[in-house]
Amino acid sequence: MGAAMTQDDALSALSTISDAARIRSRKLKGSIAALVVDASGLSPDERSALEERVRKAALDIPGVEHARVVLTVSRPERKIIAVGSGKGGVGKSTIAANLAVALARMGKRVGMIDADIYGPSQPTLLDAHTRPIAEEKTLIPVVAPSGVRLLSVGQLVPAGQALAWRGPMASGALAQLIEGDWGDTEFLIVDLPPGTGDVQLSLVQKARPDGAVIVSTPQDLSLIDATRAIDLFGKTGVPVLGLIENMAGYSCPHCGEASDPFGSGGAEASARELGVSFLGRLPLSAALRIASDAGAPPAGEDGPAGEAFAELARRLLSQLETIAA
Repeated sequence: MGAAMTQDDALSALSTISDAARIRSRKLKGSIAALVVDASGLSPDERSALEERVRKAALDIPGVEHARVVLTVSRPERKIIAVGSGKGGVGKSTIAANLAVALARMGKRVGMIDADIYGPSQPTLLDAHTRPIAEEKTLIPVVAPSGVRLLSVGQLVPAGQALAWRGPMASGALAQLIEGDWGDTEFLIVDLPPGTGDVQLSLVQKARPDGAVIVSTPQDLSLIDATRAIDLFGKTGVPVLGLIENMAGYSCPHCGEASDPFGSGGAEASARELGVSFLGRLPLSAALRIASDAGAPPAGEDGPAGEAFAELARRLLSQLETIAA
C-alpha cells in the first residue's frame, strides 16, 4: 500500500470505514492502526465477522500496513435477583424457573444462574440440557425454549453424578456461572441452594444482588427457616423484595374439596411481622409440578397458572422500582 495520505488523513479515514459507528477509539502510529470496537449485542459469529470487516477496511486505507482490532462488550445495567429459601422442598427452584419465564414472556431479556450446586434442577425445569461452550474460558449460556438463558453445573456434569465438593470448590463454580457471557441480559435470576451457607455468602460477595425473593410454605417450620434466610440477606445489605407462599391450599381434582395440608396464611403473617412485602401465594398443584418437571413451565402458557406467575413477576418488578427510587 502506498503512502498517499498523511497521518492525519489516514486517521480521519479510519472514522469513515465500515461499522464506524461501533468504533470507540482509533489510533495511528506510523503504519499501525489500533481500533477499539464495541461488539455489544452480537453473537460470537457476528463478533468475528465484525472484527474481520473492520480490519479489512483499515488495511484498505493507504499508509496502513497493520491493523489491530480489539472488541469490547459494554455491560448493560442488569438486575440480579436471588431466589432463596430457608429449607429444601418448598418449590423454590420451580418458582424461580417460572418467574424467569414470566419475565421473558413480558419481553424482558432474562438469564438464570442455577446456583444450587449440589442439586441443580434448572436444566430439567427449563429444558436446557445442552452443555455450554466456552470462549476464552468464559461460558456462553444455553438458550432455553422459553428464551431464558441458562448456566448450571447440571449442564456440565453427567446426570445423576454426585458433586463431592467442599465450600471453596462450590464457590469457584458459582463464580464461573456469574462471570458467563450474559450479553444484553436485563434480569439475572439466581436460584440459590436452600439454607444460609457458603454459596449464599459467595453470591453476595461476588455479585451483590439487587434484591432477594424468599420462598416458603405456610408450615411453621418452613417459616422459621425462611426468617433465617431473610435475616441473612438483611445482615449482608441485600434488600428482600418479598416473600412468596407456595403450596398454599389444595383442591382435590376429584371432589373439588379444598384443604390446607401445610396450614394457611402463615407466610403472609410472617411477612407482615418482619416488615417485608408479601408477593403472593400459589396453591399445591400437581399440574404445576408435572408441567415444570417436563421442561414446560406453566408461566409460558395462557391460563390461571400463567397469569398467577405473571402477577408475581409484575409485583417483583414493582418492588425493584420501589427500592431503586
